[in-house]
Amino acid sequence: MGKRDELIEKYADDLRNKCGMQPDMDLLTKVTIGCGPSIYNADASTVAGSDTAELETVKNNFLIKKLGLPDDERLMGGIQKCIETYGRSERNKYRAVVYYMLTKHFGKESVYS
Repeated sequence: MGKRDELIEKYADDLRNKCGMQPDMDLLTKVTIGCGPSIYNADASTVAGSDTAELETVKNNFLIKKLGLPDDERLMGGIQKCIETYGRSERNKYRAVVYYMLTKHFGKESVYS
């Protein structure tokens, strides 16, 4: 099993055990691939849930540019809901898991089909 496959398994485990959801493995794989090489970098592979600048980056680069959502107050609300689901005290909030949850939250799975 390759490094990416190991990471996808780790992300699926987080979704099951920390977020309480059964992952769609096909979508999770596509979201993970979409994250590119950042998943292999310790700093870039996680999202700092309490860092406002980081959350703005997620909003602008993922929700608006990648998912094509309009810029409104719902976006930050969706991000906060995902951070809450992951657990505010959870130190490692993996970017691929957060992006997966946001994709599901906003019903934009079609972006990855």
